[in-house]
Amino acid sequence: MKKISKILIALFAVAAVSGSLSAKEAKAKKVKPLTIAIPNDTTNEARALLLLEANGYITLKEGKGISATPLDIKDNPNGFKFSEVEAAQLPNVLRDVDFALINANYALGAGLNPVKNAVLVEGSSSAYVNILTVKAGNENKPEIKALVAAVKSKDVKDFIAKSYAGAVISVADNPTDGYDPSLDYKSLKGKTISVAATPSPHAEILQVAKKLLAAKGITLKIVEFNDYVQPNNVVESGEIDANYFQHLPYLDDFNKENGTHLVSVAGIHVEPFGVYPGKTKTLAGLKKVE
Repeated sequence: MKKISKILIALFAVAAVSGSLSAKEAKAKKVKPLTIAIPNDTTNEARALLLLEANGYITLKEGKGISATPLDIKDNPNGFKFSEVEAAQLPNVLRDVDFALINANYALGAGLNPVKNAVLVEGSSSAYVNILTVKAGNENKPEIKALVAAVKSKDVKDFIAKSYAGAVISVADNPTDGYDPSLDYKSLKGKTISVAATPSPHAEILQVAKKLLAAKGITLKIVEFNDYVQPNNVVESGEIDANYFQHLPYLDDFNKENGTHLVSVAGIHVEPFGVYPGKTKTLAGLKKVE
């Protein structure tokens, strides 16, 4: 009997250990994957995925680049679940997701700074320089050339450097005094130039250009928008002369999808794209693609 009892005790011990391991395994299976919110427009969605790929967290299928979507992910070792959200709403959903990849202009508008608050920031890629855009055929109008000169001025470059502490970076290599020597500014006196822009940093930067143009008797009318569609529509229709809110990959895609005829006349600055923490505060411990 004693021998049988010892055997039974041993069997119960094995069963207990087995049950414990199974419970741990079951618990591991219940761990929810991290939710990553990304922009739902084509180019910025791809830009977000490329940032994660550049830092080793995912791998995209071969040949996928600035048009990539979550369906193009080849390796996802952390099992990230992607939530596609309208770009302007990303700061608002940050508390409900683990991380959000946010454009700097919307981050700044929500009181977030990519240098101070983001856990991961992209490098300054020329593909994503924010541009001044007009309808094709208007590139050489004197008032547009005057606007270009003003936004590429040293005053604007200095303002960007002082105001955004690296969250916005000027790409003006040879900034001017803000005036185009080929123009007859006396003939432009009394003119009004209208520009559609998102509030921060674009409309703020345009305020500097506005002062330069005012010194020549030119009025710069800044019309603020909080989306990525209407600023292009109002320039295409001729309601507004120019806009300042987007990068070239977005513009190219917009023209293709909407049959618009918009062109870039100047590159002004880069806004580093960032990964901002929501419910999860750090990237530490996340697996990288082997």
